[in-house]
Amino acid sequence: MAHRKPDRLTRRAEFLRVAARGRKAAMPGLVLQVLPRDDSNPARLGFTVTKKVGNAVVRNRARRRLREAARLVLRAEAVTGAD
Repeated sequence: MAHRKPDRLTRRAEFLRVAARGRKAAMPGLVLQVLPRDDSNPARLGFTVTKKVGNAVVRNRARRRLREAARLVLRAEAVTGAD
């Protein structure tokens, strides 16, 4: 059974809306921001990696790993109604 990729935040305005209105949980090396939506559509994910992490190759690798980890977690437990 093929699993589809999680929906993604793609536009800057979407990231800014989540940052401005969403809830934040900060821990060393990661800030999680969530904005609940009023629907039952699958959660949309977006990842940003700052230049503190390294050069573009390292940042892109970090993003790919985060996306894959999220895909595996969401396969086991579907999350809906959030950005």
